Amino acid sequence: MSDTTAGRFTGRTIIVTGAGSGIGRATATRIVHEGGRVVATDVVAERLDALREELGSAALETVVGDVTAADTIDAVLAAGGDRVDGLANVAGIMDAFLPPSEVDDATWERVFSVNVTGPMRLTRAVLPRMIGAGKGAIVNVASEAALRASAAGAAYTASKHAIAGFTKSVAFFHGPQGIRANAVAPGAVATNIEAPMRSEYAASRVGPVMQVTIPPVAQPEELAAAITWLLSDDSANVNGAVLPSDGGWSVV
Repeated sequence: MSDTTAGRFTGRTIIVTGAGSGIGRATATRIVHEGGRVVATDVVAERLDALREELGSAALETVVGDVTAADTIDAVLAAGGDRVDGLANVAGIMDAFLPPSEVDDATWERVFSVNVTGPMRLTRAVLPRMIGAGKGAIVNVASEAALRASAAGAAYTASKHAIAGFTKSVAFFHGPQGIRANAVAPGAVATNIEAPMRSEYAASRVGPVMQVTIPPVAQPEELAAAITWLLSDDSANVNGAVLPSDGGWSVV
């Protein structure tokens, strides 16, 4: 783990989605280690149980559910209490690298539901509490695919461009009310997100590009460092940014 900043989140409640594994787990862990209280949500109960066992229950509330579902959002808000200081929308899914000519409706709709609609709904739900407090920080996990078309399939690429745009919209509309919204754009990260390549054409088109441009795979803790920085007052003057954390992939 990168060096933590003791007490940086003391007295603050942060919601983290996709907290059972990968970047979400690393983010939740770092916030707790820096004194914060985390409401962690994931679709897999066993992952949250393991996180609770590791971190203890005092600073961690867990909610099992799909972030696209209204009842999950209601449960997350209830666990957060009267005030939510930060939100990290980390949960996401891939699209099997399907190109525009091959993407099916089910894949398109599911990818957009998890990667865009879920974060939008949860953001919409927490904004009244943040606006009431006059302060709040939202961090969305975009992707290298929010910056280029050669990092994923059509649905995932479009969804990550969309979440980058939504982030900027939140920053524009609610910045004057004390809300900061930023996004982190990871490259390849060592997580358990499933990323099969189900298209032969995509393999022939994307594969050679990625082989010569993709940097070494990052660890989830490296992304958690960027996310927690954007959630904290250390980035108080940053709003509406899409921060690449991709080992330099975006400059190739």
